[in-house]
Amino acid sequence: MLTKNLILVYEGEFTQDITKSVLAMAERNMESMGEESGIKRKVFNVMVECLQNICKHAESFDENTYGKNTAIFMIGKHDSEYFITSGNPILSDKVADMSRKLEDINNLDKDGLKQLYKDIIKNGKLSSKGGAGLGFVDMARKSGKKLIFDFEPINEHLSFFSLKTTIPRN
Repeated sequence: MLTKNLILVYEGEFTQDITKSVLAMAERNMESMGEESGIKRKVFNVMVECLQNICKHAESFDENTYGKNTAIFMIGKHDSEYFITSGNPILSDKVADMSRKLEDINNLDKDGLKQLYKDIIKNGKLSSKGGAGLGFVDMARKSGKKLIFDFEPINEHLSFFSLKTTIPRN
């Protein structure tokens, strides 16, 4: 962890209580490093979005059919930026749609992201999982950088979705 500049790594099942604990640990760590409040707020916001995506949107799988449903969350720090990486299994039939949405977000500039955010707030319909698609847009806005993502096939039904967001420290 030290050689990769990792502050916190958690792998396993994610529940609301575990999410609260992970957020509290990361917040304490940033406090102890004396991080600037504006940067802490951005990092915290992105962490919350990542963890909510894992909690709310990770499919519940029958372990006997698909295997263990574990996710991962990491936060690290370089001199000039924080990086937050999360990953969880998703149904493979959702990969194309998710990939397209993420690519669309990455193709927008600051003003485009702001407009998309407003459009989703105004016109967004909640999905069955309670989301309107704001999370990824908000992460891109807070970081000011492209979202780095990948989908790795696990088996014929599942893919592992990984997402990395960087937040500049200046």
